[in-house]
Amino acid sequence: MNALPATQPRWPLRLARRAVSPALFDFWATRVNPLWTLEQPLARLVSRTAASRDAVTLVLRPNGHWKGMRAGQHVNIGVTVGGRRLIRSYSPTPMQDGALAITVKAITSGLVSQYLAHEAPIGDVVTLDPAFGDMTVTADHESLLLLAAGSGITPMRALLRELAARNMPVVVDLYYWARQRDEFCFVDELMELAAAHPRLHVHFLATREGEASDARVDATSFDGIGSLDQRRVLACGPGGFVEAARARLSGQVASFDAEAFSLPPSDASENTGEVEVHLARSGRTLTLSRGQSLLAGLEAHGVRPPSGCRMGICNTCSCGRQSGTTRHILTGDLTSEPSSQVRLCVNAPGTDLILDL
Repeated sequence: MNALPATQPRWPLRLARRAVSPALFDFWATRVNPLWTLEQPLARLVSRTAASRDAVTLVLRPNGHWKGMRAGQHVNIGVTVGGRRLIRSYSPTPMQDGALAITVKAITSGLVSQYLAHEAPIGDVVTLDPAFGDMTVTADHESLLLLAAGSGITPMRALLRELAARNMPVVVDLYYWARQRDEFCFVDELMELAAAHPRLHVHFLATREGEASDARVDATSFDGIGSLDQRRVLACGPGGFVEAARARLSGQVASFDAEAFSLPPSDASENTGEVEVHLARSGRTLTLSRGQSLLAGLEAHGVRPPSGCRMGICNTCSCGRQSGTTRHILTGDLTSEPSSQVRLCVNAPGTDLILDL
């Protein structure tokens, strides 16, 4: 069966915007074509292939409302699982034909990752939010050191493909960590890029291969990299990996930019005890731990505020704080300014709070 087109006639859209609400238009238009909406970017799942032992790559075909993205940015993708709308953040690779490729590692307890990796049928439609994130490359004079662990390879892949399309204008070293060698993604593609571009050097490091195990980032020697003090570092991976990389290279590189897709372990000695968090809109008062993020604590009580990246960069989970003190999990900074916004995913309660929820 031929696929329905992703685009839709423009003149009905102009008339529809004057006559009906986007929600009403979308309700009826998507019954003709699942990708037809008045304003909402959507994408259809067109293929799924294995990327490693525990990860798959999905290709998504966006509709005409998708505004595009820069390599290295993230996109919040919405799916419906068990009747619930869930949103998670991924770093797609823009393809030459306009499609987006996302690589998903199936996490045992991850509703969205399990659905996308194993259950979502070809033809399934997902929502796309505008791209966000500043881990991009625009200058042609900055030598780069890219550090990736696990799923953190996905933005690096997009950046390398973009740089290759520009004939690799700068020197790039990619260090890519995984626990075992069958967990590496895009091995052939990365090696082909390195063979085609002498300025690119790719290093694979497996940390759990017995006696042949490679060093973790905090014990890795970067002595073979010339002019380390002139490198711009881009790092992506779990929170603990990012913080270890930051400490390892502190004061040795020109700049360090990073995104973590999980929070680093907290210091329990400083964040013990519980506080009361009052939700002003619903009237509920909850007892939350000072040792976990507000988002995790609220979800444990069945409160599910909007969320996206879960790493503090998309602002989807931001809400108003009427009173009380919060602690930024990544920096330890305490903030108590009233009537200000707090990102629930990267802030923990420091005192009793009142939130606009």
